[in-house]
Amino acid sequence: MTPGPATPTRRPKLTVGRLLERMQGELQLEETSEPYGMDREISSPNISSPGLVLAGYTERFPGHRLQVFGETEVSYLMSLEENERRRHLRVYFAFPLPAVFLTKGQAVPAGMEEEARFANVPVLRSSLKTNEFYNRIKPWLEDEFAPRTTLHGSLADVYGVGLLFVGASGIGKSECVLDLVERGHRLVADDLVLVKRRGADILLGAGHELQRHYMEIRGIGLVDIPAVFGIRAVRQQKRIEVVVSLEDWRQDAPVERTGLDTETATILDVPLPKITVPLNPGKNITVIAEVIAMHHLLKYSGVNPAERFNERLMKHMADQRDVNKYLQEDDE
Repeated sequence: MTPGPATPTRRPKLTVGRLLERMQGELQLEETSEPYGMDREISSPNISSPGLVLAGYTERFPGHRLQVFGETEVSYLMSLEENERRRHLRVYFAFPLPAVFLTKGQAVPAGMEEEARFANVPVLRSSLKTNEFYNRIKPWLEDEFAPRTTLHGSLADVYGVGLLFVGASGIGKSECVLDLVERGHRLVADDLVLVKRRGADILLGAGHELQRHYMEIRGIGLVDIPAVFGIRAVRQQKRIEVVVSLEDWRQDAPVERTGLDTETATILDVPLPKITVPLNPGKNITVIAEVIAMHHLLKYSGVNPAERFNERLMKHMADQRDVNKYLQEDDE
């Protein structure tokens, strides 16, 4: 059973009101007037300053992004004559802006509030410096817009490597992770794994808020892992690095014997190494999981045992051919 390709989870739309509710304290935000435009949708994780559009140049202006006015933008507006300032602001607010932020607690330039209200674009003020404002809001926006999905499986931190165990229901994923926890490793999520992508190739897995760090063990029921094994037995999230697919053993099933032909599983368009482990009575899947983690660390450090063995084998075969050639040509 493979987890991919996973379909991104549809998230509720992000509005200015939701941003204000969740980040008001972190961004030190306040409304500059009676609230309006709180239902405007934020459709992009990017945020930028208005730039040349305030001077009338509108080409290539990303008018769908959140906008930030620092001291430079405000001082420029204040340097304009009132009629010219209002004309440029009218052109500016004609774009579908989600919201406008003023940093460093600056006063709203004359005419901005009227034009913003007419366009139903909320103007919010932050006491943070402009650079600090960017540093706080950009990671939050990236997290909000990160592609997400949910997977059926169990995620564990084994020697610092995130192993995602997948397989048919009842195959033994939870029991394997429980044994790993008993051996000192850490549970991240069981049964339901929430996955989000950071950047181009980083997948972070976590458990559901209500289910987090509980495990369902058939015959026992729900087990509170932190209560039984201590808080060090769990972690909130972990990067997923290897997919371990547990399957019932079959006599005719193809099994990788050398490790030269590696499989991959794709989650949210990110390819991950995949190890398929056939299960039969007596197999110690816990030790195998630890070896998978250590093997991944070896490969990450530049050591590939399968390739090394293959190189030694090829060298031995080449040396043997040289010896045989010498013996055939030796006429003495």
